[in-house]
Amino acid sequence: MLKYNLEITNTTCNLDGHGSKLCMLINNQYPGPVITANWGDTLIINVKNSLQDNGTSIHWHGIRQLNSCQHDGANGVTECKRPIAPGKTKTYKFLCTQFGTTWYHSHHSAQYGDGVVGTMVINGPATANYDIDLGPVALSDWYYKTAFELNALAMQSARGPPLPDNILVNGKMVNAGEGGEYMTMTVTKGKKYRLRLINTSTDTHFHVSLDGHPFTVITSDFVPVKPYVTSDVQLNIGQRHDVIFTANQAVANYWLRVGVSTGCGNNAMIGIKPIGGIISYAGSPAGLPTSTGVTLGTGCGDESVTPYVANVVPKDPFVATLKQISLDFLRSEATGNLVTWPINGSAMRVDWDKPTLQYVMDGNTDYPRAHNVIEMPNNQWYYWVIQTVTVAGPRLAHPIHLHGHDFYVLGTGGGTFSGSADGLNFANPIRRDVATLPAGGWMVLAFPADNPGAWLMHCHIAWHVSQGLSLQFLERKSEIQSTIGDLSGFTQGCNEWKSYWASDRYWEQDDSGL
Repeated sequence: MLKYNLEITNTTCNLDGHGSKLCMLINNQYPGPVITANWGDTLIINVKNSLQDNGTSIHWHGIRQLNSCQHDGANGVTECKRPIAPGKTKTYKFLCTQFGTTWYHSHHSAQYGDGVVGTMVINGPATANYDIDLGPVALSDWYYKTAFELNALAMQSARGPPLPDNILVNGKMVNAGEGGEYMTMTVTKGKKYRLRLINTSTDTHFHVSLDGHPFTVITSDFVPVKPYVTSDVQLNIGQRHDVIFTANQAVANYWLRVGVSTGCGNNAMIGIKPIGGIISYAGSPAGLPTSTGVTLGTGCGDESVTPYVANVVPKDPFVATLKQISLDFLRSEATGNLVTWPINGSAMRVDWDKPTLQYVMDGNTDYPRAHNVIEMPNNQWYYWVIQTVTVAGPRLAHPIHLHGHDFYVLGTGGGTFSGSADGLNFANPIRRDVATLPAGGWMVLAFPADNPGAWLMHCHIAWHVSQGLSLQFLERKSEIQSTIGDLSGFTQGCNEWKSYWASDRYWEQDDSGL
């Protein structure tokens, strides 16, 4: 068993030289510590909340949490809305049943946008050889205002989404003036290197390239893929791609370019200075790169990958069992023009004190409508079409993330899905934990109910999940308590929060709480 200690504190940070801002950091660094394990290890991670006036939770993005859904870190679903009260510590424990690259972050409102973010590496086999692992590269948009302030503004539709001020690469970048610095990694000519690219943004889709050095993609999210070569790899929020490149060019400095997908976003730094980091050959002279590279794409789709281990999704039950998840956009004058993204007519809003797992423990099926609970009672395959039904309002691409599973993407398209299996891929389809729902379109996904628990599915644009674009699958609930075992930590966390909150505090919930 491997143990880590993480502490979240209020502080200030100045990551791009622009000036100090209020931040919430893990172990006083951004991104937080790299949690490293091997395939098959058990991780024990103690998270201390030293924030003032803020609860928190940590979600281990993409971790399957087989038989351990109480450690998923989704407040209001598997934990009390703010499960870790100020001054308290929670211990998360889970088995590393996957390998590859991921990240961890707060799941309370937009809190991770203020710095509650870290990276994870679980070592295991690779589908191509390399010499040296350069480790994670966390890519994020960055705002000079706090995420909580921006989230409140984003709720007002007339303002539109907030414009990011910059991009961070492993917590570094220059600003529009003279301050800051680029992230630099040093390589040796002739060696092959692995880069673990992670999109940890609140609201930005990226394209990434390395001047003069094509990438061989070997992993998408936690799924090994058949290696393929590209000069431009794209990542939506929450997605990861592990790539290999060979240091076979002249000894010099080269731009690791990070492009904003302007088809679905923007950034104040575009056109002012190069955005990205620097790959520096050992022995290179000091100075910025003068390298040139490919023109990065601006689209907002996903990489077309083929899983290395071929799986087949059963086709016969598809038509009879397919269910629709309808995504809408709503601006209501009755709520002061606040924006919501209803799912099947309901914008998700979790209960502050009573998460879904508590309903399961109590044998209570009277879930509030706003919890957006969809039960999956049987051990079988389930098929879902996420269909955009908005007639008026923004037509945006949404990075859809499912907890507790990799899901199979059988197809995507624009307009309205036909309901037919024709044209869908059931033979080794794309498999990952974040996939992009096309703007104004549909996505058909499938997964078996093989992990009893309560699992959140949501858009990973932080503003959208706060505006209700979430639901939860309650999977084989009759088996949850018998499979997940000890729930003392869950109960203790809820009691600690209730005790803290009862002491003359007032808070008005104005978003989903996720």
